[in-house]
Amino acid sequence: MSSEFSIASWFRRELLPILADLRLAIVLLLVIAVASMLGTVIEQGEAIEFYRANYPEDPALFGFLSWKVLLSLGLDRVYKTWWFLALLILFGTSLTACTFTRQFPALKAARQWKFYTKPRQFQKLALSTELDRENLSNLEEILQKQNYRIFKENNSLYARKGLVGRIGPIIVHASMLLILGGAIWGSMTGVVAQEMIPNTATVTVDNFVDVGRWASLDRFRNWSLKVNRFWIDYTASGSIDQFYSDLSVLDREGNEIDRKTIFVNEPLRYNGVVFYQTDWSIAGINIRLNNSPVFQLPMALLNTGGNGRIWGTWIPTKPDLSEGISLLAKDLQGTALLYDTSGQLVSSVRVGGEAEINGVTLKLLDVIGATGLQIKSDPGIPLVYLGFGLLMLSALMSYASHSQVWVLQENGKLYIGGRTNRAQVAFERELLDIVEKLESESKAEATVS
Repeated sequence: MSSEFSIASWFRRELLPILADLRLAIVLLLVIAVASMLGTVIEQGEAIEFYRANYPEDPALFGFLSWKVLLSLGLDRVYKTWWFLALLILFGTSLTACTFTRQFPALKAARQWKFYTKPRQFQKLALSTELDRENLSNLEEILQKQNYRIFKENNSLYARKGLVGRIGPIIVHASMLLILGGAIWGSMTGVVAQEMIPNTATVTVDNFVDVGRWASLDRFRNWSLKVNRFWIDYTASGSIDQFYSDLSVLDREGNEIDRKTIFVNEPLRYNGVVFYQTDWSIAGINIRLNNSPVFQLPMALLNTGGNGRIWGTWIPTKPDLSEGISLLAKDLQGTALLYDTSGQLVSSVRVGGEAEINGVTLKLLDVIGATGLQIKSDPGIPLVYLGFGLLMLSALMSYASHSQVWVLQENGKLYIGGRTNRAQVAFERELLDIVEKLESESKAEATVS
């Protein structure tokens, strides 16, 4: 029992003040910002070969950042490393400690009221004055019109307004804790998959590129995804304007349970899973040689050294595969180029058109496009959105000034003073306006007398 008491006492006396220190929270926030910047600048989730090629050991970036250092520190997956999650947890702990040791006591103190019973107490206030007035009549009505809440005892009065401004910092901390919690929960339970699906094909999602440690893949097992149609709109100059995918979500029996045409920044959402349009490709072509059946040949993306994207395939023109031609295409507009074995351009053909090659009539029936989808599940997103919503609300709440007014009537004098935590000039004007109204009422009463 004494051991538990000593640990609790040590936590309150030694550790809690450190966690609640604003300087610690600022340092942690800066470290998190730097780590997030690294996660933005350094490519995340790539293969080891990518980092070997782009971050060699000799010469190392900045003299030390090689691919080995990068991987050992987890900079290829910053947001899922133990040290980044530890930073988030420590920052959240610091915010919680600050909330309970500073913000809640400040709110409790603001809710309490204390009457001033001696004139010398008003000397401590930055704004105070005294009037020749024998009672508090009409003052309550003036303060109520200014939206003050009034407390009165004998010949003393206390009024306040803007208590919501004291609640604002607490909501700020709560919203930041929600954002941190959502980020951690999403990192541990989120799933990201990528699929390149040919036009009219139906697939089950199985190419998972990022799976959280606590993630469940059950929600991906009960349905499949069908691309009803994929197409691209081009501008007059031939560049891509937008690409679209008409998607259907099918249950295990193949029945459609959801459908939507998606494009960039307009995803499909189903059962907590979001389908984003991210890329496109040429999956294959349909051709006929002379009077043969229709052949479907796959197309492969060629290495152009960064000079655009071109897809190609090889078409045999003899049954023994001794001769053939190469077909290249760069888009889905329907034009393909034909090259012989020496690399010379021999012809071009459009969809529905024909070309004579090596004594064979080649007819291009179709160019089959494929849609590139990112499929993402992040259960932490609702918490993050809620946190940002509360953060915006708390920012508005923080603009409210917490203003206090004390009044004491004694020996034919009326002592008035007040203070506020912000908008000092506006409060001074408000208090002067109250005093002027009292003085004008006093003059009016004197005139009547």
